[in-house]
Amino acid sequence: MTDNPKIQHLRKLQAQSRLGGGLERIARQHKKGRLTARERIDLLLDKGSFREIDAFVEHRTTDFGLDKKKTLGDSVVTGWGTVNGRLTYIFSQDFTVFGGSLGEVHAEKVVKIMDMAIKNGAPVIGLNDSGGARIQEGVVSLGAYADIFLRNTLASGVVPQISVIMGPCAGGAVYSPAMTDFIFMVRGSSYMFITGPEVVKTVTQEEVTFEELGGADVHAEISGVCHVAADSEADALFLVQKLLTYLPQNNMEDPPFVPTGDDPLRMEDALDNLIPDDPGKPYNIKDVIRLIVDNSEFFEIHE
Repeated sequence: MTDNPKIQHLRKLQAQSRLGGGLERIARQHKKGRLTARERIDLLLDKGSFREIDAFVEHRTTDFGLDKKKTLGDSVVTGWGTVNGRLTYIFSQDFTVFGGSLGEVHAEKVVKIMDMAIKNGAPVIGLNDSGGARIQEGVVSLGAYADIFLRNTLASGVVPQISVIMGPCAGGAVYSPAMTDFIFMVRGSSYMFITGPEVVKTVTQEEVTFEELGGADVHAEISGVCHVAADSEADALFLVQKLLTYLPQNNMEDPPFVPTGDDPLRMEDALDNLIPDDPGKPYNIKDVIRLIVDNSEFFEIHE
């Protein structure tokens, strides 16, 4: 420990920033079976690799009493780290602060990390847990979404973009993920919809549940928006790690090379019995794929 007052002040700010919306709201998040923004980052990235930026920024809004409600970091944690030793940029929305809603400063942090990912040629992962635009900031928050959408288009085909829906995401909070390359969701915990069940009921008089309107199974089985549905947040983050092992860092690099014991010229005799002679007889194509690919390693999308 040091007695330098400036260092002590810095550490105090760091501790305050790590608390997000406070212990009570963190406990509420855990009670719902969800992790916090920082806990998700810790699970996804290699231990000790995360480097945070803009941890002390605050929103600049003074209307509607927001000048008295400021939290360091402003509802999103941004930075970079490594996944299996490979550079990865990340932003994780903090639902304990303003419900993870997006305002001007929140968007500036996301835009900065996306710009860094594009410039340095590395994947960008968004851990989304947001109620949408911060209505207290009005059209400013809507304009901020446009800045993020622009980065989605600029990054498309340049670096991998992965979205992990971790909570109830509504409105503008789901437009950006829909523009990314892969979307992961968690059954019973994450939702994607333009507007919530209460608004739908008010407008159409139709009663729908969160799951029916925008749950993981709906988007995985019907709409096709979700590429991978997981049973828990930990499973979803593990699958993201696994997916990254198949992807290049950017459009100028090759995918990672993994030595395999499978001979590329091998003969798979099992295929003779697996595929029936009768063209009208069904068979499981996944069994065929697993025999053909190296070491039977197969990551299925839209299962």
